[in-house]
Amino acid sequence: MKSKIRRLKVVVPLTVALSLAIGLLVSSSLAIGVTCEVGSGGLPLSIDDLSAVPQSVAEDAARLATELFGDCQEECDDFVSQLLAMHSKAKDKDFVVIFNSGGWGENLLENSLGWQSILTGIDSELASSGYTSLWLNYKRSVKSLRGCLDEVMERITGYPSRAKDLAGRVEFLTEHNPGLKVILTGESTGTPVCDYVMNILKNNPQVYSIQTGPPFWHKNIALDRTLLLTTNGIVPDSFSQGDFWDIAWGNLRRWFRLAQPEDNFGTTPHYVGVPGHDYWWQYPEVCAQITNFFDQYFGIKWLST
Repeated sequence: MKSKIRRLKVVVPLTVALSLAIGLLVSSSLAIGVTCEVGSGGLPLSIDDLSAVPQSVAEDAARLATELFGDCQEECDDFVSQLLAMHSKAKDKDFVVIFNSGGWGENLLENSLGWQSILTGIDSELASSGYTSLWLNYKRSVKSLRGCLDEVMERITGYPSRAKDLAGRVEFLTEHNPGLKVILTGESTGTPVCDYVMNILKNNPQVYSIQTGPPFWHKNIALDRTLLLTTNGIVPDSFSQGDFWDIAWGNLRRWFRLAQPEDNFGTTPHYVGVPGHDYWWQYPEVCAQITNFFDQYFGIKWLST
C-alpha cells in the first residue's frame, strides 16, 4: 500500500507536468492578437467598406497576413480586417498610441486606473501641442486555459509571435502613413512586448515607447526612443526590483484588509498589493518624465512641421 502511494506521489506530478508540456507544445500561438479602440468594450477593429481602401494597401495587408499566418485563412482574414481598420482610423491622426496591459495580457486600458490617468495626461499634452491621437488596446491573450498557456509559452520564449504580430501592424501603419508617429505603451508584464517590438523596429524613426513597471526578470534591449519608468517617484517598485518580501507582505495586508486604500496626489482611492507598482499621471515624477519625453521628441506641431 505504501509503495503504491509513493508511486502515485511520483506519477501524478509527472502526469501534470507532462500534460502542461503537451499543452504548451500544442498551443502554437497561431491565434492572433486583437486590436480594439479604447472605449469600445474590447470589440476587435473591423472594416466593412473596402471601397475606400486603396488596392495597394489592401494587397499589402493580405501579403503581410500570409507571411504571419500562412494558409490559416480565418486568422489571415481577421488580421487583414483589423489592419485595414487601423489604417482607416489612423489616416487623419498625428499619433496612434497602442496599450499593452500587464497580467496575462487580456485586460483593457479601461480597466487600468493608473494608465487611464496617464492617457488623460498624454491626450492633454498632445492636444495642447496641436496634435490629434488615436488610442488602441492590443490584447495579446484571451481569458481561457489556452490563452494562459499561450502567454506562458510566449513569455518563456521572448514573445516571438506576439512581437512579430504587433511589429507587423505598426510597420504597416507607418509605411502607409509617413507622417504618423506610433507610441507603444505598456505596463508591468506588457512592457517586454513593447521592448521586443521596439527592437524589431529599431530602424523605424516613427515608433516610440513609454513603459511603466517592467518585471524584474526582463532587461530592456531597446532603449532608443523609449521611456522606461522603474519607479513612480513615491515608493520603490517592488515588482521591478524583485523585492519578494515587500510583494508578499503587501498582498497579505491587502488580502486580510490590513491596508487602507491609497489616495495620493488626487488619485482615485486604490489598493496596491505590490508596493510601488502603480503609476499615475498625478505623481510628479511620472508626469515630469513623460512630459520631458514628449518635449524631447515631439515639441509643438506648428514648430516641428
